[in-house]
Amino acid sequence: MLEYEKSGQLKTKSIDLLDLQTRLCFLKAGTIPLTPPGLNLCTDVNALVEEIQKAEPLVTASRADQVKLLIQRLQNKLGQYSNHKFYLFKVLRAHILPLTNVALNKSGSCFITGSYDRTCKLWDTASGEELHTLEGHRNVVYAIAFNNPYGDKIATGSFDKTCKLWSVETGNCYHTFRGHTAEIVCLSFNPQSTLVATGSMDTTAKLWNIQNGEEVFTLTGHSAEIISLSFNTSGNRIITGSFDHTVTVWDADTGRKVYTLIGHCAEISSALFNWDCSLILTGSMDKTCMLWDATNGKRVATLTGHDDEILDSCFDYTGKLIATASADGTARVFSAATRKCITKLEGHEGEISKISFNPQGNRLLTGSSDKTARIWDAQTGQCFQVLEGHTDEIFSCAFNYRGDIIVTGSKDNTCRIWR
Repeated sequence: MLEYEKSGQLKTKSIDLLDLQTRLCFLKAGTIPLTPPGLNLCTDVNALVEEIQKAEPLVTASRADQVKLLIQRLQNKLGQYSNHKFYLFKVLRAHILPLTNVALNKSGSCFITGSYDRTCKLWDTASGEELHTLEGHRNVVYAIAFNNPYGDKIATGSFDKTCKLWSVETGNCYHTFRGHTAEIVCLSFNPQSTLVATGSMDTTAKLWNIQNGEEVFTLTGHSAEIISLSFNTSGNRIITGSFDHTVTVWDADTGRKVYTLIGHCAEISSALFNWDCSLILTGSMDKTCMLWDATNGKRVATLTGHDDEILDSCFDYTGKLIATASADGTARVFSAATRKCITKLEGHEGEISKISFNPQGNRLLTGSSDKTARIWDAQTGQCFQVLEGHTDEIFSCAFNYRGDIIVTGSKDNTCRIWR
C-alpha cells in the first residue's frame, strides 16, 4: 500500500506484487500488475524493483529498498508452507449446540466460532483456550467476521435481526446495529475497517458506521433474501447476491445501485470481486458460475460442467484461477483468462460446501458433508491430504494468511485446529 498526499488529502494506492502478468492495464482499479513472467523464487529482485519504479512514479528512490525488502519477504512466503503436511493439533468442543461458522484473524493467532447457542467464542489458536465468550444475542449467531487485516474487532450477525460489534481485546460490545426486520445471514467489514455491511432475509443490506454505530445506508432493490455480500479491494463497491437470482453492485460511498447482474436462473450462492476489481464471480443453484466484467456489468463467461448446485466459489489471491465447489461432490478449477476448466477435484463422497485457495495459490482446501476436509494440488487436481476425524458434516474451513494453519468447523459441535 502506497500512501501519498494530493491536494492536502492523504490518499492510498495498492500495488499487487503477486500478479505480475500484464503491464499497467489495471491502473484505473488502483493496482499495478507488473511484468512477466510473474514473481517466483528465481525472480531478480533488483530488476523487478527497477520495473516497478518505471511503472509507478510514487515508488521513489528513497522507497526502493523498502519495496525490495517487501518483494524478498513475498518470495520467501511463496516458498514457505506450500507443501506443508497438516496434523491434528487440537479438538475444541466449542459449543453445546451446533456451530454456524468459523473465521480466523489474519495471522491465525486467534479465531472465532458462531453457534446456535446464541454466542460467539474467541479462541487462542496456539493453546486452544477460550479467550472470550461474546454474549448478548437473543437468537442464533450466524454470520461472523474479523476486521482483517487489523483483527482488533469482531462483527456478529444474528437471527435476532441485529449485528453487534465487539472488541477482540476485552470482549466488550461496542455497538448493537438495529434496523433489519428479519434474520442477518451475511456480513463483511470494508477493507478500511470503517464500515460493516450486513445482508438479511428482509431483502435489504445495510451499511453501518463502526465509529458511531449509526446506519449509513440501506441498499434496497432485491426482491428476495440476500445471502451473500462482499466489498471489493478498494472498498468503494459492495456486491450482494440474492435468492431472487440476481447480483447487484452498489456504490459504497453513496449507497446507489451501480448495476444488476442478470443471467442466473436460480438462487445465488456466492458473489465476489477478484483482487484487482476487474472481474466478478457469481455462483448459483443453477449449477453454473458466471464471470462478469466489473467495469460495465456485462457477462463475459459461463463456467459449466457441474451436475448439481454450486455451493461455493472463489478466486485465488491473484485472480488468475477460479475454484468452484458443488453439491455433486466435485470441485473444479478454471483459468480466469481462458475460462477453461484446468482440473477436476474428485474424491469427496458428499457435497462440498466450502472451497478456498491457500495464500500461495498452489493448494485448495475443501470441506464436505462426508465429514472430511481435503487439500488438493490446484494445478493437477490430485488430493494431497485428507483431514479426517470429524463425526458429522464439515460446513466451514479456512486457512490463515501464511497458509500453515487450518481451522475446520463441523455439525458435530467441534472445531479442529490443524497445523
